Order: sequence, then structure tokens, then C-alpha cells
Amino acid sequence: MIKLIIGKKGSGKTKKLVDLVNEATAKSLGNVVCIEKGDTLTFSVTHKARLIDADAYGISGYGEYYGMVSGIKAGNHDVTHIFGDATLRIGTRNYDELVAFLERVSKIEDVEFLFTVSADKEELPKKLFDIAEIV
Repeated sequence: MIKLIIGKKGSGKTKKLVDLVNEATAKSLGNVVCIEKGDTLTFSVTHKARLIDADAYGISGYGEYYGMVSGIKAGNHDVTHIFGDATLRIGTRNYDELVAFLERVSKIEDVEFLFTVSADKEELPKKLFDIAEIV
């Protein structure tokens, strides 16, 4: 299952993501992972979640982002949730590539995904909403 938090910059997406990460760690019987660009969430996300800075691994583009996400699950089958902040900054602003990325991610089983997307709903392709639901 893939969920998206969408909205323009400054609309509270990251705050909502942090709340959901912290809520998931309280309920999950496995591991919760949060991927970010930079290290801005270090003091906001509970220490019980695994926080990964995509920049520290040179991740850019949706191909590399997918490799990271699938590698996280392949390396630890106890991962129940993967959160991604700044999705368009890690990938690109190419919405067709975003859709292709989410289609690939949707095939990974037994994980709940949530990504933030800095865009208005009207900007995004309709196909995106067949793959993911808006939170």
C-alpha cells in the first residue's frame, strides 16, 4: 500500500510525516524506516525509527531511490513501514518518472509506504491516484 502526503512547500507535509512515523513506531511489531534528503529530521523522529539520509549514500533519481527502498526490505524482512520525505528532490520533478517509481514500489509486499510530494493535486497525473492514496 502506498500513501502520499501532497501539497506545496510549507504546507505541513513533513510535520505530518513525522507524526505518522512516530505513530507507526509505537504500533509496529517490526521496524520503521524514514528516508530523508539531508539530516533535518534527526531530532523530530523518534530514535526507534531508522532514519536514513539519502544524500549520505549519493541517492539521486528514481532508479537509485527504488534500489535503496527495495534493498532496505530485502535486507530486513521485519520492516513494516517505509516513509520518504522530499520525494521529488530525491527523484526528479518528472511526474511520469514518479508514477513509474511508485508502480515499482507497489510490487514490494508486506510494507506500508508513505511519501511526501511537493505539488498540488491538480499538477499530478491521474494515473498516480490509481497507485497511491492521498493522506
